[in-house]
Amino acid sequence: MIRAVSYGGGVQSNALLVLAAQGTIDFPLFIFANTGDDSEHPDTLAYVRDIAMPYAAQHGIEMVIVQKKLKDGTPQTLYDSLTREEKSMEVIPMYGKTGGPGIRACTAHFKSRVIAKELRRRGAKAKNKALLALGISLDEWHRARTTSRINHEILTYPLLDMRLNRNACRTIIEKAGLPIPRKSACFFCPYHNRATWVQMQRESPALFDRAVALERHINARREEKGKPAVFLSRDVIPLDQVIVDVGQQAFDFDNLAVCESGYCEVPA
Repeated sequence: MIRAVSYGGGVQSNALLVLAAQGTIDFPLFIFANTGDDSEHPDTLAYVRDIAMPYAAQHGIEMVIVQKKLKDGTPQTLYDSLTREEKSMEVIPMYGKTGGPGIRACTAHFKSRVIAKELRRRGAKAKNKALLALGISLDEWHRARTTSRINHEILTYPLLDMRLNRNACRTIIEKAGLPIPRKSACFFCPYHNRATWVQMQRESPALFDRAVALERHINARREEKGKPAVFLSRDVIPLDQVIVDVGQQAFDFDNLAVCESGYCEVPA
């Protein structure tokens, strides 16, 4: 049986990597579904390539990066899909005046199905299922699904089995001598909370400006079709108007709510 980890690049995923390197869990394959070098947060990509992959190789663990491809084999990124394809407007869960978030198809199209395709390429079948571990910790137990929607996968949750929460995962990473990664997510993910947007505006203004431009682009296309505006921020206002008086409001930049998938480790 293929035993693999759906690796997201965040704290829980890297705790699983350390546990696998130590022989505590038996998962020799880690698969990172990259939504695109223009889509994932640059810090996540840097951590995966500069820290996680060398660490995995040093401990005999295979770590592979896979990506969604078109029928002709051309790689497709989530950002490119959002800016080019007519049907892409409903892919990410943006917020509208009537509520939200909206439909979240990004994880299925750019994460879970891409990993499933890689497992199938490696021989996983309905009669020979792969065991796929997801990095969901005890404090996020409600995100765990008992069955996979993909017929050649069996889902498992080692962190839940070991009763490990996020803080325990951080300790595991620190004791291994590795730096603590940021929560993994696309830089424009609508599940970011206000604190994350403020932090991005402060620390990575060019990246924040790209998110603002993406929101405007999506809404320009929606306006052409007579559809109401949608927003990346849960404040349901244009992203460049998400202004906070940080002197009056304290933020915990590490403790933020999540995408339910288990493939992303995105704050919400």
